[in-house]
Amino acid sequence: MSTLALDLETDSFVLPPARLPDRATLAQALRSRASARAFAPDPLPADLVSGLLWAAFGINRPATGGRTAPSAHDWQETTVYAVLAQGCYRYEPREHRLVLVTAQDLRAATGVQDFVAGAPLNLVYVADLDRLGSIPAEERSFLVGADAGCIAQNVYLFCAISGLATVVRGLVDRRQLARQLGLRTSQRITLAQTVGWPAAAP
Repeated sequence: MSTLALDLETDSFVLPPARLPDRATLAQALRSRASARAFAPDPLPADLVSGLLWAAFGINRPATGGRTAPSAHDWQETTVYAVLAQGCYRYEPREHRLVLVTAQDLRAATGVQDFVAGAPLNLVYVADLDRLGSIPAEERSFLVGADAGCIAQNVYLFCAISGLATVVRGLVDRRQLARQLGLRTSQRITLAQTVGWPAAAP
């Protein structure tokens, strides 16, 4: 498997074609789905990250732009950020590529738990409220949270059939991380999710 070597000179990395593990079943994924809070530091290969991001919120119906997770009114308001040791990248599903946001290692800023800084990958789900139209503020929070939860569950199921460990997290210093990501005032961090190889048993 190739390593995830991102080209920082072009600030963009086209991911290899997304593939799911052969012969994996939904029953297997549901039986294996679990949260973990201990991760090996080893980086993830590019093909695994490719499948993970596609499963999270990629395009599964190219003709219509339909995605692997539902969103209210098909707003598709959530953007997935991949935070790695070499920098933070925005996932663009139409081109299936990662675009550099900052070359800083922001993994520690994606949560308050100690393990987030050493895990190879932290996903951050960011909702653009400008896409939601004129609905009440309390409804916005509910809908973007529900949409992010669907994406997080896709990641859980992919990890379950790929031998990866993961945990979704709500404890994030959203204001600080938003500044570091350069988010607009209309963009809100909903959830973060850590992904990596399971830590070796002591």
